[in-house]
Amino acid sequence: MAAVPKGPLKKRERVLAFALGLPGAYEDHPWGETVVKVNKRIFVFLGVGDGSHPLGVGVKLTDEAVHAHALTSPGATPSGYGLGKAGWVQIPLAEKGAPAAELLCEWAEESYRAIATKKLVAELDAR
Repeated sequence: MAAVPKGPLKKRERVLAFALGLPGAYEDHPWGETVVKVNKRIFVFLGVGDGSHPLGVGVKLTDEAVHAHALTSPGATPSGYGLGKAGWVQIPLAEKGAPAAELLCEWAEESYRAIATKKLVAELDAR
């Protein structure tokens, strides 16, 4: 098992903490991966953090400009398993020039807004 780079791991931890702070969000581990869900639906994929796979974040970006911007991140690709067609993007965290944690958190929030109920989005907006 490879050592997990500290910078990318810190970004992953920031995104996880941010996502878990959104209304109704909770952590789950299907397939041995870390994901964050709302209403039993995933809005952030965080993969595994043990060094067995490259660190990355997967988010659903429905705004075309934001989606296009995310795909300009070094190594970013439409998510596999047909998810890319629905706006999901996989962003590696260890690439040189990878997005800052703040931007990843903004994208996690956009993904949340695409998945959460209107009631939960209204709760978020009321904060």
